[in-house]
Amino acid sequence: MLFLAIASYGQSAKEVLDKTAANISEKSGVSASFTIKGKNMNASGTIAVKGRKFHATTPQATIWFDGKTMWTYMKQNEEVNVSNPSESELAAINPYNFIYLYKKGYTYSLEKAGKNYVVHLKATDKKKAIQEMYITVSQKSYIPSQIRMKQKEWSTIDISHFKKTTIADGKFRFNSKDFPSAEIIDLR
Repeated sequence: MLFLAIASYGQSAKEVLDKTAANISEKSGVSASFTIKGKNMNASGTIAVKGRKFHATTPQATIWFDGKTMWTYMKQNEEVNVSNPSESELAAINPYNFIYLYKKGYTYSLEKAGKNYVVHLKATDKKKAIQEMYITVSQKSYIPSQIRMKQKEWSTIDISHFKKTTIADGKFRFNSKDFPSAEIIDLR
């Protein structure tokens, strides 16, 4: 009986993540504001997401990702780095990337905290870049408000002003015409 209770509790965590992923994966797109805090990182900005694509803006940088290629424009030195990022690199940049990570290689547990669910993900493979994650999700709307993840160190991403919106695909690709004096460095 205890085994069945634990199994159904784990199933509930997956259901919460599935509903949250469906919300974030809105076909027309979603946008939000975020703040990231970690040992060597402190940034805030906005993000637009459509499927695997995203566009993030902070005072220091702008990032475009079209599902394969990522362009990072560093405002300080007017430089654009072009790369094909790994899943762990994407997770560090895109707070919503957990919607793809949880489906493979993680165990789940679920707790209730006030009006929220807190889903704890733990990697089953010690080689995974993200070993643990806590995702705080509204019980009513299945919208995440906070993500804490452990790569080498813990970092916390607070999310606010989440809304569903229609986003054109062009928003997720760097346009060199908009940054004519930027130096482009291809790291692929």
